Amino acid sequence: MLALPAAAEPIRWVDFGVPYESLKYALDQDITTFEQEKHISWIDILALAACRTGGKCGLASVKKAAADLKGERAPEELSGDLTKYYSYYHEAFTAALGGLVGSYAIEVDGEWKSQYGLKAFCPVAAGYGYSHCDDFGVSRSFGFRRKHLGNDLMGALGSPIVAVEGGVVEAMGWNRYGGWRVGIRSFDGKRYYYYAHLKKDHPFAEGLAEGDIVQAGDLIGFMGRTGYSDQENVNNIETVHLHFGLELIFDESQKECNSEIWIDVYNIVRLLSAHRASVVKTESGWQRAYPYRDLDLEDFRPGTMNSHPQS
Repeated sequence: MLALPAAAEPIRWVDFGVPYESLKYALDQDITTFEQEKHISWIDILALAACRTGGKCGLASVKKAAADLKGERAPEELSGDLTKYYSYYHEAFTAALGGLVGSYAIEVDGEWKSQYGLKAFCPVAAGYGYSHCDDFGVSRSFGFRRKHLGNDLMGALGSPIVAVEGGVVEAMGWNRYGGWRVGIRSFDGKRYYYYAHLKKDHPFAEGLAEGDIVQAGDLIGFMGRTGYSDQENVNNIETVHLHFGLELIFDESQKECNSEIWIDVYNIVRLLSAHRASVVKTESGWQRAYPYRDLDLEDFRPGTMNSHPQS
């Protein structure tokens, strides 16, 4: 049985193992019901399924949760004696998935088009291939024996890497393990996205700096194989790839410590593969093909947005 933290304490452990098929089904239900009288949140669906199954969230349990939520009873009522577990999973899943779905707009041919759905992006830009497998927890030995706390996306040297979600550039530069890397904190402070092993000599998007605000899909760097060295700008990784990690932060004391909460993002990346940002290289440098706005974070007024703010 799941050990819950005391009511006054932040969550200190999350085992995120929601299958791709369950994520996709819950997302589709969320999008389908968005303009209906009863909008069903995918996080409500997943949290109800998780509390009933001990976090397994198999597709059958997710379908049952979605069907039940279409009725008159609230999630807390539907969870019955498992309400405390529902509350835990709802908070945990909100931290993990809270910034991925919502309302956004892109500018196409001078016209802003708004829609609801996945508003986060795959970390590898559109038009650039990659492969990956579920390698979370695999052993690593450089420096000391430890577990792999991310998902490696194998691709071509120099492939453009974009921000999955908007936020603030919290860390940037060289790390002996991750090489050239960028760390971005989501606007709600709950998610820290880590992009590592960026390209030697040209790792980052032009002008990007710590403290900058980026939008989901903004170019942040280029795929490489740097790292595993105390000396900067060294290619000591054998295979070109992006290490993509996601840390959940329920309390600031959990940052930069031995009890960080990193989750398996393999199935999240699979989900995001359906939503990829297009970037183009022009004479003046790299830029987005379609300017983007997160409508859940700002007042969207068509006609007032003539350009995309540069980081």
